[in-house]
Amino acid sequence: MKVKIITNNSLVFSTYKADLEVVYKKISYKEILNLVRDYVHKGHKLLTHPLSGSVKPNETPFKTILIDGVSNNLDMKSLAIIEKSIETADKFSEIKKEYSKDIEKDFMEIDLSLIENVINKLS
Repeated sequence: MKVKIITNNSLVFSTYKADLEVVYKKISYKEILNLVRDYVHKGHKLLTHPLSGSVKPNETPFKTILIDGVSNNLDMKSLAIIEKSIETADKFSEIKKEYSKDIEKDFMEIDLSLIENVINKLS
């Protein structure tokens, strides 16, 4: 299965850039969701849930999402999931949190760990 990684986590990018297709952007959590929605509109399917893990959208600045690397027809289930995820992220967007570099690194590690588990299962 061909997969594409969409992330704003430089740790995920550096870990997988040699082996998988990684779209890395220095953008916000919400902007990652919007970018994934754009890919879904182009016919890509979600392979991981945009709100996976137990970290709320306002509690971490990092998000990595796997999508099918091949563009096909619009997948209505993926579209519904990403739209609902954006709505959920909007509910939390008023609550802004600032973190030290050490805590940001911890969040990067958590995000990497979540996606590693999925990638290992797909391999």
